[in-house]
Amino acid sequence: MRVRLRLFEFEDLPWFPTVIRAGLMDYLRFMISALGIYRPIAPLLAEGLRCTGQTHLLELGAGAGGGTETVWRALQAEGLRDTTITLTDLYPQPDAWADIAQRTAGAIGYEPASVNALSVPAQLRGFRTIFSAFHHFPPAAAQAMLHDAVRAGTGIGVFEGAGKHWRELLLAWTVLPVAQLLLTPFFRPFRLSRLFFTYLVPVIPLCTIWDGSVSLLRMYSPDELLALAHAADPAGLFVWQAGKKRHSWGPEVTYLIGWPK
Repeated sequence: MRVRLRLFEFEDLPWFPTVIRAGLMDYLRFMISALGIYRPIAPLLAEGLRCTGQTHLLELGAGAGGGTETVWRALQAEGLRDTTITLTDLYPQPDAWADIAQRTAGAIGYEPASVNALSVPAQLRGFRTIFSAFHHFPPAAAQAMLHDAVRAGTGIGVFEGAGKHWRELLLAWTVLPVAQLLLTPFFRPFRLSRLFFTYLVPVIPLCTIWDGSVSLLRMYSPDELLALAHAADPAGLFVWQAGKKRHSWGPEVTYLIGWPK
């Protein structure tokens, strides 16, 4: 799929109701975690952490934290047993994050205040990551995010849980909505509002179909990611690589990762 369209996503809108946003984020967290979408990029992150001597990840645009626990456990399997993670977002999800923090005995923590990924506060340190969210940023903002990491002298990894194929768009219209209807009662933390806006007034499924489709159309290709990185780092201070990693059972992850030379 070569087309890239800048359509809107509901979760980007400041006025979008918090209860619906939480429903969308809960669904994404469940599916990304259950399918282990980001497990293939653990060796890339492990290499970045080892090259920079860091043991802490700072996750930007974390949403409900989908996939973070899977990545953390995969990094442990790579031998990085001291790795910790801090979740941040412009629209924090402390209820969902507290559940992850409890399950990981605090190894995955969170910043309860709003954090702008384009201008990360100096006190929030660590190798920066952003999962399933880089496509939300238009080119100027995406470049600014990468430049902020270069300015701070820390590594950054950008990961999108898709390979940008037409078949993925077809799945977003067919199989995934059915899965959402079947699995919603099992999402945690439990919310009556999620059931109401899924089954009685199906706003969450409809917004999920739209946002999922638009996410694919807004995604950057590896070549576009590298171009943004080089524009954000004109002095060539970082080592950059971009591409796709395939999961053992088929799905792809599109990535960009860089760290100081």
